[in-house]
Amino acid sequence: MKTRNKVLIFLFLLSIITFLDRVCMNVVSKYVKEDLDINNQQFGYILGAFSLAYALFEVPTGAMGDRLGARKVLTRVVLWWSAFTALTGSAFNFIQLLITRFLFGIGEAGAYPNTSIVISRWFPVYETGRAQSLIWAAARIGGALTPLIVIPLVHSVGWRMAFFVLGGIGAVWAAAWYFWFRDDPSQKEGISAQELEEIKHSRKDFQAHVHIPWHKIMKQPNIIYLMLMCHLFFYAAYFFTNWSATYFEEGRGMTEDDTKKFVSLSYFLGAIGCVIGGFLSDYLVKKTNLTFGRRVVAISGLGISSVLFLLSAIVKDNQIAGYLLAACVLSKDLALPVAFATCVDIGKNNSGIVAGSMNFAGQLGGFFITILFGTIVHQTNDFNIPLYIISGCLLVSALLWFKINPEKPLVLS
Repeated sequence: MKTRNKVLIFLFLLSIITFLDRVCMNVVSKYVKEDLDINNQQFGYILGAFSLAYALFEVPTGAMGDRLGARKVLTRVVLWWSAFTALTGSAFNFIQLLITRFLFGIGEAGAYPNTSIVISRWFPVYETGRAQSLIWAAARIGGALTPLIVIPLVHSVGWRMAFFVLGGIGAVWAAAWYFWFRDDPSQKEGISAQELEEIKHSRKDFQAHVHIPWHKIMKQPNIIYLMLMCHLFFYAAYFFTNWSATYFEEGRGMTEDDTKKFVSLSYFLGAIGCVIGGFLSDYLVKKTNLTFGRRVVAISGLGISSVLFLLSAIVKDNQIAGYLLAACVLSKDLALPVAFATCVDIGKNNSGIVAGSMNFAGQLGGFFITILFGTIVHQTNDFNIPLYIISGCLLVSALLWFKINPEKPLVLS
């Protein structure tokens, strides 16, 4: 096995753990709200605290990875968020839980920009899309496993202990990563000269990392379009991360077993979408060009997902709605590895900054929909209004890909 594929295994496991910890709150929402006497609007603020913190610290942590290397930064990121995952289980009121989840969001910020940094250092250009696809497929596998792991844990030891268990898993990963990984492939013991040549030849146009003033980034239309696309895209992503269990149980009146089934199915299909999206994009890049290969997959996936979201809000049958929403995840996640591969295409050796900027905008979208969903549902008791909003956001996100140019690199001067 090539050394870079061993690196990919580490990142694959990291992505699973990330979403186990992130989706856990969605899965146990019923128990947390009952235990702490929290309504949907208050719960929206708790979920939004994570998204806001994640957004605020995403760009600085991505830039930190560009400067210090992903080995140190990912170790810090995972240890931090694992600690506050565990501490979530100690919360006994609304304020304590709000603060804990905000600090948890600070910890998780920068995880995916730093995986993009690793990919930019370790993988040839023609493997970027597939590497991103496997990482994001792992995230969806983590989401699919969460209800299957956490609900039995809750029934046997309670929702609090579930968070303690998940926190311990992350700490083990961080220790293994720090002792095994090296930022520079040439410093990794056992890597072959042939593999080093494959990586270096493909990345020969990468410049050394330099300090980039933020005002220069924000003046580049390509980056702005990328950020706006991700902002609208993540309205859908955070519906599934934070509110899908509540929608199925309270909005649709489903049983816990049906909710578990559709949450797991959604993320399982999302994993398939990520793999197809990344591999298909790389294939089309080879057969045509970089811009077409990235755009056609992203536009198709987001556009179809927009239609499916609209239909899921309209249909009356709960089972059909559940399957339509699961199909939404498959479709929209075709675009997810493509978006992060485009960050590497544009950012090159500064991909952490580009991915951090894009993900910052996306997390703000996650923050807004999280607060909006809780508020709208609490005020109107209509669980479908947010789905109409999300459908429109996905449509605009798809259209923005006509303006995103993966072949136009970040301007450094």
